[in-house]
Amino acid sequence: MDFTFTDEQLAAAEAARGVLAAVAPDGVPSPALTTGAVAEGFDRELWDRLAGADLLSLPLDEEYGGAGLDAIALCLVLRESAKVLARVPLLENSAAVAALQTYGDKELGTRLLAPAGRGELVLTVAASGRTGHDPAELAVTARPDGETWVLDGVQTAVPWAYDADLVVVPAHTDGDRSVLALVAPTGAGVALAEQVSTSGERLGELRLESARVAGRDVVTAAGAWEWLRELLATGTCALALGLGERVLRMTSEYTGQREQFGHPIATFQAVAVQAADRYIDLRAMEATLWQAAWRIASGAPGALPLAGDVAVAKIWAAEGVRRVVQTAQHLHGGFGADTDYVLHRYHAWAKQLELALGGAGAHEEALGDLLAAHPLG
Repeated sequence: MDFTFTDEQLAAAEAARGVLAAVAPDGVPSPALTTGAVAEGFDRELWDRLAGADLLSLPLDEEYGGAGLDAIALCLVLRESAKVLARVPLLENSAAVAALQTYGDKELGTRLLAPAGRGELVLTVAASGRTGHDPAELAVTARPDGETWVLDGVQTAVPWAYDADLVVVPAHTDGDRSVLALVAPTGAGVALAEQVSTSGERLGELRLESARVAGRDVVTAAGAWEWLRELLATGTCALALGLGERVLRMTSEYTGQREQFGHPIATFQAVAVQAADRYIDLRAMEATLWQAAWRIASGAPGALPLAGDVAVAKIWAAEGVRRVVQTAQHLHGGFGADTDYVLHRYHAWAKQLELALGGAGAHEEALGDLLAAHPLG
């Protein structure tokens, strides 16, 4: 494997930094001071700027107006977006279009992918299952009925559900296989109940009661949901890495300026050791992220299935980002909890990312199952 980024991947990250430079992480009310959601919808102005910079179409082939880049480029852009707490469905929309391009048919791609790449059509994914702890594909049943499919079930904590034009819903059939259905949140038999995330964003509980979806809007290809799930989890790791890197930089800047006994506290051994430990966490998060992203991008085989590398990355991302923000709060002292200072927002987002798509414990269990089924050596 070669983790050296290509010029195209680096250009995507540079373009993202340019677009995101003007984003204020505290541009909406603080989740600590808000009883409901911090805003009704996502940052549409930023969404349009990302579309104008061709950053929403990165995974798409040229025939759909995209750059034909891979999961590594997407993760580089996601990493930058998390540094400023960008409030856009970049991960969900990008992962959805990548999966639809890879596993959907030509008609579906022609109809949906180019508008989604231009930001005109917003896609999200229901990936949390009924409770947030069970497999998402088991939370909804799907059965064919003539030229349509009928869906029943509940998906919780769907990000940007109230803003999306279509929700990609994994479901299982009587034959115990998974399909992906594109559901309109305003369609017949579909209802949304408002939920609020730890970071203060508006989520939706998606309820399906005999909801009918046209056959052309259902992807039945084997492996589609599993691939989409791994891409979403890997993208979440990229968000955690970017957030952690920004928080450690904030901590470095603060401890380099804050003085006690006439010296910056960064010069104290106890402070330096804690910061160094968090730097090691970030490097481990980075290495495991790129391993998982490389497996997705290359399709290369490994000692374990792709899910094993993704599980390792998510374990490190969940544990690492939690330790980074906790140490940052500690080293900032009371200032870190001040709602006029942005650090508490990063802490809330970190907790959301830690548990999104399964916390460390869930992925440790999944990794143990994989190791049992695929003994190493």
